[in-house]
Amino acid sequence: MDKTTTLLLFFFLFTFLTTSFSKNLCNQDDKTTLLKIKKALNNPYHLASWDPRTDCCSWYCLECGDATVNHRVTALTIFSGQISGQIPPEVGDLSYLQTLVFRKLTNLTGQIPRTIAKLKYLRSLRLSWTNLTGPVPGFLSELKNLQWVDLSFNDLSGSIPSSLSLLPNLVSLDLSRNKLTAGSIPESFGSFPAKVPDLYLSHNQLSGYIPKTLGNLDFSKIDFSRNKLGGDASMLFRANKTTWYIDLSRNMLQFDLSRVVIPKTLGILDLNHNGITGNIPVQWTEAPLQFFNVSYNRLCGHIPTGGTLQEFDTYSYFHNKCLCGAPLDSCK
Repeated sequence: MDKTTTLLLFFFLFTFLTTSFSKNLCNQDDKTTLLKIKKALNNPYHLASWDPRTDCCSWYCLECGDATVNHRVTALTIFSGQISGQIPPEVGDLSYLQTLVFRKLTNLTGQIPRTIAKLKYLRSLRLSWTNLTGPVPGFLSELKNLQWVDLSFNDLSGSIPSSLSLLPNLVSLDLSRNKLTAGSIPESFGSFPAKVPDLYLSHNQLSGYIPKTLGNLDFSKIDFSRNKLGGDASMLFRANKTTWYIDLSRNMLQFDLSRVVIPKTLGILDLNHNGITGNIPVQWTEAPLQFFNVSYNRLCGHIPTGGTLQEFDTYSYFHNKCLCGAPLDSCK
């Protein structure tokens, strides 16, 4: 056998072994679990690539980790498919999962399964734009690696579990556009253990008062708009904060704006459709506001000149008690 033939045989053997190995990266337990999930979802066309004869690490909607985690499935992302049924409880058996997404699946119903609490490595949970019902599960607080929780655009009801404030790595919590009605924002949300997460609770029916303890936290973004929150919200504003985004619009808040000092980092502020009184402080001209709306309140006095306050049109100011000055009519 000459040298060339030997090299060719070696090349083909190497290619065969490499290809064979690459086809078997998927962990067998994960593959079995995934096929159960596919069956529970009625074998949708969206998951047609989930063929038991092929390597599951090549399947659509999946990601596998590298050799350090033995190529276990680390991400399951099912998005915008013609899928009906409930979230299969078997997702909790994908024990190395870090990302779990069921999104824009309007025929997905039922409650969030308790088995998700088994996913100890989970960092990102996004179950949004579905028809999921039932409560926001308190068992999510058991997932200490969770950073992003998005349960928006569902039909979830009941109260917000106070235990969510125990999540030590939480970066963002989005419960907006649900049917949360029982009570208000938990008092415990004033004591997150580490980084203060962005909070999106808009378009629900939350009532009561905003806990004063939230005033101690330096939020980056908070959106409590379109609820039934009442009372004082002035504690959310302080000069030494680094807040960028505050939306409290369309609630029933009542407090005096006159002495409220806003952070010099504030770029978006929406307070429209409340019962806020007083006048707009001159200090507000120091903030780099890019969006601003205080319409439909009970404000009076001269709109301070300077900063960006005159860059907004009358829509940002109209339907108040007696505000005046540009861009509204001049004061008498």
